[in-house]
Amino acid sequence: MTSTAEQDQAQDRHGERRLALLNLLAEADLAALLVTRPANLRYLTGFDGSYGALLVRQDHSLYFFTDRRYDQAASRLLPEAEIVLAPGGDLVGAVVGVLGVDGEGLGFEPAGLTWGDGQRLRQALPDQAVLPAPPLVEELREVKDEGELAAMARAAQLGTDALAEVLPTLREGMTERELAFDLELAIRRRGAERLAFDSIVAFGEQAAEPHHHPGDRPLARGDLVKLDFGAEVGGYCSDMTRTVVFGRASGRQRELYELVRQAQAAGVAALRAGVSGGEVDRACREVITAAGYGDDFSHPVGHGVGLEIHEAPRMRAGASGRIAAGTPVTVEPGVYLPGFGGIRIEDLAVVREDGHDLLTTAPKDLLEL
Repeated sequence: MTSTAEQDQAQDRHGERRLALLNLLAEADLAALLVTRPANLRYLTGFDGSYGALLVRQDHSLYFFTDRRYDQAASRLLPEAEIVLAPGGDLVGAVVGVLGVDGEGLGFEPAGLTWGDGQRLRQALPDQAVLPAPPLVEELREVKDEGELAAMARAAQLGTDALAEVLPTLREGMTERELAFDLELAIRRRGAERLAFDSIVAFGEQAAEPHHHPGDRPLARGDLVKLDFGAEVGGYCSDMTRTVVFGRASGRQRELYELVRQAQAAGVAALRAGVSGGEVDRACREVITAAGYGDDFSHPVGHGVGLEIHEAPRMRAGASGRIAAGTPVTVEPGVYLPGFGGIRIEDLAVVREDGHDLLTTAPKDLLEL
């Protein structure tokens, strides 16, 4: 059970985040922001229910929209906010009812409202500026505090421990789906709230699909086994990939594995405050391209991680935004050859002023099981 002191600390932390958002609203020339994306709501309030929205106004007034399932929880999390029950789930109607004719400069999250609700909001306030807002909360979420990073480190450790549990259980004839189930059980037994995303488990030639869905393909000697998975702790995600060989590795498997391992090491070594996602992508891609496999590395090198498994910054070719200290990102190069299989190695790391901290601690030497 959460103590009163912990609740107070959480409320203070969320209040500080809302104050930071008010500064961004002023820079964006918005009088108010309607926050509807679930991850953004959780970041600003701690609310993780299935129906809620937050109206943050420049005059520091707060309105939280929900229904009777969550009114008590919302009141506890936001004692300074006015809780507004949206009749029949009509969020737009409830927002207009609060704003009346005072909706000038209202921003809404285009990724958090349906197109129809966005249109209804504009039509209900026809003489006022109702604008799709830039990703302001996402900008705040990019750099994590030490509490957030501690939750992510715990999630990463759960994943590392679960992997160590399931690898010795690999057996000829087991299916991808069975291994995915065993991996999920191992993660949940260790205290994860849930999986960070549906695990990718791919055997043999099916590992050539970067995002393969586990199926009934049975494991055979000599198969590559690609495992991409994560845990969620306190709402925060981890993400890692390891590729092993069931049985003795062939010469080509060893060669490609070492290539990907070197590329991944080059990308991790490039991490430091002020680097761009494009530079990290290039550090990995140059190694693979020089070996003649550039066309077989078919996805960006990574992404930010936090309350969502994919968030800013984007780690891809041409990305120019500078990564700030305290930002967790993945580095996950791969080589994928149809008919042969694929190899990917992925770590989750926190960018620091003078380098990085690895949250993923599982070994990266080629394992033959």
